[in-house]
Amino acid sequence: MEIGGRALDLLTVLLEQPGRVLSKRELLERVWPDVAVEDGSLRFHMAGLRKLLGDGEGGARYISTQVGVGYAFVASVESVDVERESSPPNRAAGELEPLPRRVARLIGRQRELDMLTERVAETGLFTLVGAGGAGKTTLAIEIAHRLKTQFEGVGFVDLAALQDHALLASAIAAALGIAVQSDDPMRVVLGHIRDRHLLLLLDNCEHIVEAVCALVERIEETAPRVHILATSREPLRSRGENVHWIAALDYPREVEGLSLGQLMSYPALELFAERARAAQSTLEIDLDAARAMALMCSRLDGMALSIELTAVRVAAHGFDATARMLGERYALGWTGRRTAMPRQQTLQATLDWSYELLGELERRTLERLSVFIGAFGAEAALAVVTDDIVDVDQAANVLDELTAKSLLVADRGSGGSYRLLEMTRTYACGKLAMRGLQELHATSRRHALYYTDLLQAHGSMRESSRLIGNLRAALGWSFENDLSLGVRLASLSTAVMLNLSLLVECRDWCERATNHLEDDHRGTAIELELQAALGLSLMFTRGNVNAAEAALRRGLSVSSSLGDHWNQLRLLGCLHIFHERIGDFATARAWAEDALQVAAQLEAPEATAVASSLAGISHHLAGDQRSARRELELSLRLGPASVRKRTIYYGFDHRNRSGIALSRCLWLLGYADQSRRIAERTVREAASLEHPVTHSIALIWTFSVHLWTGDIESAQTTLDTFATSAEVNAFEPYIAATEGFRGQLALARGNVEDAVAWLESSLTRLHVARYELLTSTFALALARGFVLLGRRKEALALLDATITECERSGELLALPELMRVKASASGSEATLRDALTVAERQGARAWALRVAMDLTRSPDAGAESSALLARLRGEFDEGLDTADIREADGLLAVVDTNSQQLTADA
Repeated sequence: MEIGGRALDLLTVLLEQPGRVLSKRELLERVWPDVAVEDGSLRFHMAGLRKLLGDGEGGARYISTQVGVGYAFVASVESVDVERESSPPNRAAGELEPLPRRVARLIGRQRELDMLTERVAETGLFTLVGAGGAGKTTLAIEIAHRLKTQFEGVGFVDLAALQDHALLASAIAAALGIAVQSDDPMRVVLGHIRDRHLLLLLDNCEHIVEAVCALVERIEETAPRVHILATSREPLRSRGENVHWIAALDYPREVEGLSLGQLMSYPALELFAERARAAQSTLEIDLDAARAMALMCSRLDGMALSIELTAVRVAAHGFDATARMLGERYALGWTGRRTAMPRQQTLQATLDWSYELLGELERRTLERLSVFIGAFGAEAALAVVTDDIVDVDQAANVLDELTAKSLLVADRGSGGSYRLLEMTRTYACGKLAMRGLQELHATSRRHALYYTDLLQAHGSMRESSRLIGNLRAALGWSFENDLSLGVRLASLSTAVMLNLSLLVECRDWCERATNHLEDDHRGTAIELELQAALGLSLMFTRGNVNAAEAALRRGLSVSSSLGDHWNQLRLLGCLHIFHERIGDFATARAWAEDALQVAAQLEAPEATAVASSLAGISHHLAGDQRSARRELELSLRLGPASVRKRTIYYGFDHRNRSGIALSRCLWLLGYADQSRRIAERTVREAASLEHPVTHSIALIWTFSVHLWTGDIESAQTTLDTFATSAEVNAFEPYIAATEGFRGQLALARGNVEDAVAWLESSLTRLHVARYELLTSTFALALARGFVLLGRRKEALALLDATITECERSGELLALPELMRVKASASGSEATLRDALTVAERQGARAWALRVAMDLTRSPDAGAESSALLARLRGEFDEGLDTADIREADGLLAVVDTNSQQLTADA
């Protein structure tokens, strides 16, 4: 047989490394080194070579085609001159295939690398296992480079291009530089390596894992001094195998509060930045960019390949645009290095590789699992995956298989849950959609029903944060495809969302559900939960709008018709607070009285504690501090300790509100030290509940205690915490109130013009939001600012309007102070004496002391005024370091000095 021309060149190249799959690119470069040739020419000449060899005739097989990869010579080889005929041109016989180049810097793996290098050196078989793109090959190559001086040689075998397991032994022979002239190439290989101390690196074993498993066991039995380091997306499950799972690169779970240096210390961000700068040398990374990288690394689950491919896009599109595109289907096609293996040039190719290795049941299961967002348990997975096609036993086995193949991540440390990597989920979602709408909707319905049944059985549960992603997905599908199921699920989900303080999201789902209530939902517990949660969330996110009151009243009506006294008490508490916030204190008191009646029916200490809390706060705001103290102390005595579950149920922590109201009440009654102790304790307890609404309420009233005592530094700290909470949780009325608090603080520091600007802005916004609980306090501060700026006419007009409104609404708490400031603006001693009468009637000794000081300072003050001040000061035996007591003591000292001087002059 005569072979010449390109056919001979092709045959020569193939025979240099029999059994090894040579890529199309490698063949084109070897046979046509200086000419641009298309794949079609290669196929033409290869077909001619096959014909000349008689490939396929009588079962003869010479050349194997690996589709999409290349070709390998698979027949046995006989050569007269082995050294010349069977060795690669640049490699002597018996010389090992050189290791691939190591990366310049291996990021985030140093500790792991040190441990593995030591373990591999002393272990016969070690397998690095992880998902595609985790960095197994890079790590294995670095280990091999580190160990090559400890072995006679290191053989690298890339099995990715090997589709036919029958070629495995030939591929190993080629890597070891062993000429094979036998029908049993493995026998030849074992003969050569039996007594040698070698390290054999088998890369990408997952697609022929059974063949690799059998082969390595043969090597272990015959050549015990040969060490094998393998990489695979699943363990080999071979005898004597040691497995190390390659974890993702670490990235920050939360970015708030972390500096640029702290963020960039995470290896995932370090890799991202390095690859992005390599693609764009002028790229600058500031704190905002680092935060964007952190969020992208989180979505990419810290997977090295995903990070590298995404980082390249940043160089072209910037951080924001790349983050927006991430997670879309086309992001799977982002390309990386041209020299990378084809299966690692895009995420799509990496996932295609894994997907093609799955059986039909495994593929269908993976696709169905893509409806989950975040973590899910085995029970949830089985409920969603199983149907007439996939039974429970099959599904359970497939979950194990997908986990072993690194397509499903088992979070064993979090209660035995699973999750899909984000890009794997995106890929599987696409595959599920290709099955058709019927399959997609059937899977989504099972998913929604599972979480509906779960919440029905267990309520909000303790792990609400792990439920929310799947609840969002289930709600979204249900409202688009099954409104009845959506309404039911929304009602059950309110507790989860309130537990997580997702008030805006809770509001939106409840609005959607109440707009689609069907007849069989109306007047039921389902509607009750929706209306209660809607009213509460509207109150804090949109202000005290009419829709909030309507929802709360409807919820109360439903609870009354159902005879549900506990929910009546719950709704009465919300309505009480709502009407306080809009400045309708008379209606709020009426709700408190209704609550006392409901509590009497329940005959439970907790119910009495809640009702007493409402009554005590009403008394406090009405200016009856003695009654307020009695009710609030009763509430604290009877009420159970604050726990988050109870706080979520009521929407507020009534015990915490009682504590902070009592703190203010005690200050007014003249017990400043007790007031401060209770305030500090109550704020601590509020913070520990991790319930932003309760914490915000505690901070609001604690701020007033700090101002009253003259503790400016503590007031500033409290304000900073409150402002952050308001912004983070989108509490619009509280955001508006923040400006008023800034104004009060600026006024206390003497920054009068700034104070007036802050207060005017806040009052405008609060009136628009119908949040009147703080407006009289802010108006009082604004009037003081006007007086200090000499704008007495404006001050008097504002004070008169505020006093009139307080008398109309029944909010008399600040009336003595309003009258005192009015007296200072008008110079009316009669108004001061009226203020004193009101303060003493309220039991507000703190207000009375301030009035007495003003009377003593007045130009016409006599012995009667100073005697009044001395008497009132003598009633205080605590709070001696507070601003008012120090001022009273100083004033009395001046009076005493003047009196002594007058006596001496006489």
